[in-house]
Amino acid sequence: MNQGQKRIVVAGHVCLDVIPTFSKRSDGESPEIRPGHLIHVGPAVRSTGGAVSNTGLALHRLGASVRLVGKIGEDLFGDEILRQFRLQSPELADGMVRVPNETTSYSIVINPPGIDRTFLHCPGANDTFAAADVKPESLAGADLFHFGYPPLMRTIREDDGKELVELLKQVREHGLTVSLDLCMVDPHSETGRVDWKAVFANVLPHVDFFCPSVDELLFMLNRPVYERAEADGGFVARKHVDRPLLQKLASQCLELGAAVVVIKLGDQGLYLKSTTDEARLRSLGRAVPDGTSIWRGLELYTPCYQAHVVGTTGSGDCTIAGFLAGLVRGDTPEQMMRSAVATGGASVEAPDAVSGVPHWSTLSQRIAAGWPSHPPLFSMNE
Repeated sequence: MNQGQKRIVVAGHVCLDVIPTFSKRSDGESPEIRPGHLIHVGPAVRSTGGAVSNTGLALHRLGASVRLVGKIGEDLFGDEILRQFRLQSPELADGMVRVPNETTSYSIVINPPGIDRTFLHCPGANDTFAAADVKPESLAGADLFHFGYPPLMRTIREDDGKELVELLKQVREHGLTVSLDLCMVDPHSETGRVDWKAVFANVLPHVDFFCPSVDELLFMLNRPVYERAEADGGFVARKHVDRPLLQKLASQCLELGAAVVVIKLGDQGLYLKSTTDEARLRSLGRAVPDGTSIWRGLELYTPCYQAHVVGTTGSGDCTIAGFLAGLVRGDTPEQMMRSAVATGGASVEAPDAVSGVPHWSTLSQRIAAGWPSHPPLFSMNE
C-alpha cells in the first residue's frame, strides 16, 4: 500500500461465473432462448463474480488498495476463484475464508447481446458467511468497509439482518466507513418473502453509503410500483422512474438510518441523496474526514457515458467501485458520481465484469477528452 493511501475491505458474496459467449444470428437478431431448442454458443468465459470479486477487483484495477474477504469451499470452483484473484495480484487471495465440506458458489450467466442478463445461481458457502468470518486482522489498517449482496447470504439476512448488524457494528467500532450494496432476488424464493423494510430498519443505522439499484429498492420498499413495471414488460428506468420516485425511495432509506443513498439506474445513470443530519454525518468514519461540510443535504444525478455494450454482468458493482474509489481519493461528490458512471461504462465494454475497467489514470483521460453521455433521465432543475 502506498504511503497515505486509504485501504478498502470488500466483503460478502463471492462466486464463480460461467458465461457462455453469444453471437448474433445470421439474420442479425439476438439469439432467442426457448425450451427444447439448441442454441449455438462460443467458448465459456470463466470469471469470478459476486460483490467481492466485481467491486473488489474493479477497485484494484482502478488503482485502489483492496483486501477481499469471502467464503469458498475446498473444491475446483474454489481453486479457480483463488487462481483468478492471484492472477490479478497474489495478495488478493489472502483474506479469503476456505472451508471443507461446503460448495463454492457459482452462477451460469446467460447474457446474449442486446438482452439483459439472466442468472442461474447456487449460493453455496455464502449461505454460512457470518460476522465471525471477518477477522479483526482483515480490518487492520483499513478505512472503508464495503459489503455486498446480503440477499443471497442466508445467515447474514436471517432474523431481520441480525448477523449483518453484528458485523457492521464490529466494523464501525474499528472506525471504518461502511458502504452496503444489494442484489436483485427471485420473488418466488425464500429471499423474496423477507420483510426487507424490517431488515433495513435494523441495518441502515450502521451504513454510511447505501448503494442499491432502483429496481432492488422498488421490490423491497414499493412492491406495487415494481409489480406494475414487471407487468408492463419489465423494469425500464426511463419509462417507470422519475425524480419524485427516486426522492421518495432515497428519503425512506435516509429515514431508516443511512447517511448517503446512491441509487443505480442501469444505463440511465446514478442518483444520490444525503441526509441533513449533521450528527449522522459526523459519524461517517475514517474514509470521510469532513462529512458535514461536503455531504450535508446533497441531491445529485449523473447520466451514464455512452459505451459499446458487450456484456452487462457486474456493471452495477463496477459503478459502485468507481464511486468508492473516488471517495478514498478524496474527490468531491460530483467527481465521485462521474467516476462511478465512467467505471460502469468501461465495464460493459467487455463480456465479464472487470476486464474492461482500466486504471483510473486511463479512465480519467477518457473523461477529460470529452466522453459523450447519454441524454439525462430528468433535469435537476425541474
